[in-house]
Amino acid sequence: MPSDMSRASLPIWLRWAFTLLLLLTTAIFLDTSVIGEELAAFSLPMLLAAMVISVFQVMVSAWRWRYTAGRLGIELPFSAAVREYYLATFLNQVLPGGVLGDVNRAWRHSLDSGSRLGAVHAVMIERLSGQLVMISVALGLGTWLALFQGQTAGMVSDLGGLTISVAVMVMIVLGLVARFWARGRGYVHALRRDIRKSLVSWPAIVVQLGSSAVVVATYLGVFAILAFGAGYWAGALEVLILIALCSLLLLAMAVPVSVAGWGVREGAAALLWPLVGLPAEQGVALSVGYGLAVLVSSLPGVLFLLSGRRPVH
Repeated sequence: MPSDMSRASLPIWLRWAFTLLLLLTTAIFLDTSVIGEELAAFSLPMLLAAMVISVFQVMVSAWRWRYTAGRLGIELPFSAAVREYYLATFLNQVLPGGVLGDVNRAWRHSLDSGSRLGAVHAVMIERLSGQLVMISVALGLGTWLALFQGQTAGMVSDLGGLTISVAVMVMIVLGLVARFWARGRGYVHALRRDIRKSLVSWPAIVVQLGSSAVVVATYLGVFAILAFGAGYWAGALEVLILIALCSLLLLAMAVPVSVAGWGVREGAAALLWPLVGLPAEQGVALSVGYGLAVLVSSLPGVLFLLSGRRPVH
């Protein structure tokens, strides 16, 4: 299996330590009693609705993975895809890095499919499809927030700087990928061929980006429902501001330095919410509520972990 899928860049203990450090730092600089009050404001029906959305999210993601594998000529029944995706989601929630569940998903599928490289590429490309849409949404909403809403709190330069920094980072990554892509030999040639088949060819690009847009919408939908249940909605503009802020939280969570985004997500919320004149405690509480809702909704993966591996045929 390629090295980027099989080993983490940071030791596991360091990721746990970094996660705890970020959470403790956030708690030190904020009023934890206010955060507790904000968390208590979340309604049970809205939490349940958020978990239902998370179930739909897994279904669409599993279908996207199955479609990607099919484009590469690999069999993957939908029921098996859902089962393995639930397991991967649970492992990503409890193990450092946020990708070890996907590593396990690719490995288990490779055992059943008989196509080791194809199974790995199916997972990599399926994740890439989602990341491309998520980055695009976050950059778009972040730019709108910086240009039109940051002025309200007199902090347009900070939000603009954040968006520009992310854009520069994305361009650097794309530049490195382009150089890597241009070599076109060995493994890179095989990866380029599979990306062309399952992501950038017609109609794959429409299917991939469309399904990924639905998945990103479910991420933001979980945030939106929790915010509605806590009474954060005061109008259409406020909803859009919250969604834009939450899209930046999703982008922060993609940085693989903690456990399931914990700590990074809350720290980002504590910094972002005041930039538009909202209390930091509200953002942190919404972030914690999101993390808990996603964690609970991933628990069916435990059943598949305990039941062991079953052939996909």
